[in-house]
Amino acid sequence: MPKTILIIEDNFEIREGTAEILSLTGEYEVLTAVDGKQGVDMAIKHRPDLILCDIMMPELDGYGVLYMLSKHETTAHIPFIFLTAKSERGDIRKAMEMGADDYLTKPFDDIELLNAIESRLRKRSKFSANEHLMNGSHGVSLKLNEDEQIYLLQDLVKEARVKSLRKKQHIYEAGDTPLFVFYLLKGKTRSFLLYQDGRELSTGIHTEDCFFGYEALLLNEQYSDNAEVLEDCEIALIPKDRFFELLYNKPVIASKFITLLSGNIREKEGQMLGFAYDTVRKRVANALVNVAEKSTSPGQDGEIIVRISRDDLAALAGTANETISRMLADFKDEKLITKTGNAIIIPSIAKLKAVR
Repeated sequence: MPKTILIIEDNFEIREGTAEILSLTGEYEVLTAVDGKQGVDMAIKHRPDLILCDIMMPELDGYGVLYMLSKHETTAHIPFIFLTAKSERGDIRKAMEMGADDYLTKPFDDIELLNAIESRLRKRSKFSANEHLMNGSHGVSLKLNEDEQIYLLQDLVKEARVKSLRKKQHIYEAGDTPLFVFYLLKGKTRSFLLYQDGRELSTGIHTEDCFFGYEALLLNEQYSDNAEVLEDCEIALIPKDRFFELLYNKPVIASKFITLLSGNIREKEGQMLGFAYDTVRKRVANALVNVAEKSTSPGQDGEIIVRISRDDLAALAGTANETISRMLADFKDEKLITKTGNAIIIPSIAKLKAVR
């Protein structure tokens, strides 16, 4: 059965030209609307399989269309692709933050248009089939095994926009309102507190294939810490609405993130107790262990290679740079570590853990 595509576009040539391209494929039934208000009415009435919508329109613009459709249960999950003549990053960012699935910058060619539509329909079909499988024929929620949970989370990541960031770039700052859950595809990041006197205290290291930045979303509050890039990375930005949709529909996924949140809290409690009772020597050793256990750079004979600046290590251990230099020199003399350039090589994590 042909998929139904709704085109909402006030420019006659673009609207009719796009409709003609889709009709010629023989795979789509095309509906058109000349403005945002008519587009909303048609979407609610016909419930198309996908919507192409211009951003800049009189009376009701594309943002308004997306907002109104997101409030209707029957249209909230329809794949939505923005068509825009603007290439400014701010417009694109706003579109994605509001929950758009994709965007095409005009002018676009036939192949670009068809690829975008096919990609979104394929992902929606895949997710819907999985939903049916998980929920059963009568809509009764079934328990998800680990593989099924991983599938849903991976699908969440695959649909997200990916952003590349350079070392030392900020991801978010304390006081910002959360808009995304972040998934680290490549590289390494850290979260930290920044005090008025300029001192920093690292509260966590994030490595590849992990979610972060969800604490503030789950607590429904602004970020209390900061996050920045430790090495060049790629991050998937999962819109908060899409994240909460999955949590509401699949309580077992919500439970998974509650468990992650509890683990983060316990880790931070342990870090605070260490600052209160451990020696500086122990704190530096623990900081190295923390980074080493999350490292993806194994060396020879089970060695772990750690690459972290003195500033970052000092922030993680809660001490001064001068102290870090002294402790690293002591550890090197004691054969607990070796150094090659900016790399710290740890022969045995167990021996570092035993430091007092």
